[in-house]
Amino acid sequence: MSGVRVLVGTRKGAFILTSTAKRKRWKVSGPHFAGWEIYHLNGSPADPNRLYASQSTGWFGQLIQRSNDGGETWEPMGKEFVYEGVPGTHQWYDGTQHPWEFKRVWRLEPSLTDPDTVYAGVEDAALFRSTDGGQTWQELAGLRGVKGHLWQPGAGGMCLHTILLDPSNAQRLFVAISAAGAFRSDDAGQTWQPINRGLKSPYELPDPDAEVGHCVHNLALHPSRPGVLFMQKHWDVMRSDDAGGQWREISGDLPSDFGFPIAVHPHEPETVYVVPIKSDSEHYPPEGKLRVYRSRSGGEAWEPLTKGLPQSDCYVNVLRSALAVDRLDPAGVYFGTTGGQVYASADSGDSWTAIVRDLPAVLSVEVQTLP
Repeated sequence: MSGVRVLVGTRKGAFILTSTAKRKRWKVSGPHFAGWEIYHLNGSPADPNRLYASQSTGWFGQLIQRSNDGGETWEPMGKEFVYEGVPGTHQWYDGTQHPWEFKRVWRLEPSLTDPDTVYAGVEDAALFRSTDGGQTWQELAGLRGVKGHLWQPGAGGMCLHTILLDPSNAQRLFVAISAAGAFRSDDAGQTWQPINRGLKSPYELPDPDAEVGHCVHNLALHPSRPGVLFMQKHWDVMRSDDAGGQWREISGDLPSDFGFPIAVHPHEPETVYVVPIKSDSEHYPPEGKLRVYRSRSGGEAWEPLTKGLPQSDCYVNVLRSALAVDRLDPAGVYFGTTGGQVYASADSGDSWTAIVRDLPAVLSVEVQTLP
């Protein structure tokens, strides 16, 4: 492997950080699309030079940008995201019904095998797919048919923010939505089922058997075991060993089980990373100490990773899409903060360094391991 490319989306543009496999020195390119919110920036596993970016502002609306040369140049793609048929309504904050309205693209997930196929998770929550490199988009409307009228926005809106593609089964997809829950398709997105058994949301859902309405923050899996899922929920870190059929809590000895991102080590399927945040009303690290927590036992026990991270007076947040791992050995782990720092570890989390500081608030971090 020759190196890595870290793709950073921020409140005011995109930044691309590159380094050799040693990951000692970093070249910073950007800001691309300066002044625009880049909700997500991601690269194709099938063609590392094919990048997709979700560019958005409240004033100008949504744009999709594509690069065919690793971010050197960009061109706008199709921006029409039209719900299939009559969109209908979903539940609003006060329990009334509210019309389905497209607002922005939260996540772009390129196909594992085809650089021209890419999925988009949007707000109001729906899943779209393009098979022509982002020029046109079609909704996979079967998802909203799974009790969509009962879905309700979380504090950040009703967004489809997580898309996982099963590398062993091209027909299987997983998505997560705030605040509707997690869902699985076994037929390439045509039909869906909720996979929320075992989740507990007593304040929002008095019914312990409610199929939808859970505020899932993120999902992660390891390519060698795609049936084992890890979840960061609004409260609770969870695990499923049967592709979401049943969940159990693995929060264990974490200082807080509230947080946003979750990731799995590329070579160790039982090694999981989370970043605990104090609470849903206080979005900063417990005790003002920025700590990544790692479990080497699939969630049975957790250890704080602190070397190189601020351990006093730190009140940043790490958002749901702002944690990523590369495929080098030893593995690299990366995360960005709302304070504009991007931290990197070249030793699986044992030690950290800020590879760039003073960016706008970081919304997303993805990493490409380059050939």
